[in-house]
Amino acid sequence: MGTAPGRSGSAAGSSASTRRSARTEDVRRLPETAAVLTVRRAVRDWLAQFGSRVAEPPAVAVALSGGADSLALTAAAVVEAGAVDALVVDHRLQPRSAAVAAEAAARALALGCRSARVLAVEVGRYGGVEAAARRARYAALDAAREGLPVLLGHTLDDQAETVLLGLARGSGGRSIHGMAPFTEPWGRPLLGVRRAVTGQLCAELGLAPHEDPHNAAPEFTRVRLRTEVLPLLEEILGGGVAPALARTAEQLREDAVVLDALAAELLHSASDGQALSTETLATAPAALRKRAIRAWLLAGGAKALTNKHLQAVDELVTAWRGQGGVAVGGGTSGSRLVAGREHGRLTLRLCDDGHRTDDTY
Repeated sequence: MGTAPGRSGSAAGSSASTRRSARTEDVRRLPETAAVLTVRRAVRDWLAQFGSRVAEPPAVAVALSGGADSLALTAAAVVEAGAVDALVVDHRLQPRSAAVAAEAAARALALGCRSARVLAVEVGRYGGVEAAARRARYAALDAAREGLPVLLGHTLDDQAETVLLGLARGSGGRSIHGMAPFTEPWGRPLLGVRRAVTGQLCAELGLAPHEDPHNAAPEFTRVRLRTEVLPLLEEILGGGVAPALARTAEQLREDAVVLDALAAELLHSASDGQALSTETLATAPAALRKRAIRAWLLAGGAKALTNKHLQAVDELVTAWRGQGGVAVGGGTSGSRLVAGREHGRLTLRLCDDGHRTDDTY
């Protein structure tokens, strides 16, 4: 495949950008081992399904941490895509993080990427270091991608961990959908590839992945799932747990597409443009009614919706006893966004902080 012209731009925090002056076919060749072919096929299939949404031949950005998963993804993407721009986020949370990021960028160019950029970010503390780093990382990637989809190195094992985390939250099927292969602009070609395969690919290419100390830190819930819970489940249940969890997530996402479409029809039927008919909602199955209410609340500006929010608003329809409105997050300084029931209609409006609500979450 041919290459596309170089790209330029800036990202959140400081950034450094380097580009190859030329890319040879030798750089793009990879050994045809089982691991290499597995990762290449995963990237090729993703591009076949979603690549038509970008340039032809498709150009992509890859979020490169220097770990085995993102290195394997980068190597395969260089061969399969029209052009690849590597984006390396330096969270600046560890000593030598700048050197690690610079080394990852250099490897990206050696593998054949069109360009490699280091994005230095400031990580806050709200919600914990793990969540704050994730917010900073995604914001930087989004700012630097210049219209390209960003491929992420999440594997089948990451998917299994995500499903377990969602299961623990207990907020319904949506919480255990796992990660989707493509939620614009984020692409995840490796959701069907095991972590061991990406490690094997790196070994076969002579790449020594960076081992992030945070990936072994027991204070992080995901690390304990990876190192303690999943191995124990594999031992107790005789193996195959991670693929089974990933399959469950995929099946639930397929079901959700149908349910969301039916819920959109219900929402259209119940809406008068501003409010929703409680009579129309009350006659619908709970799975559709709650989906319709959730979509309506989000469209109206609700933030950080929880299952408690949704249950309380649903009770305005199904268990009406004259209760006050439900604060659903969102709003402005001095006011709250409140869902209420008036004359057989669900309403959503900004109310001052003195407005009575029976259920505030």
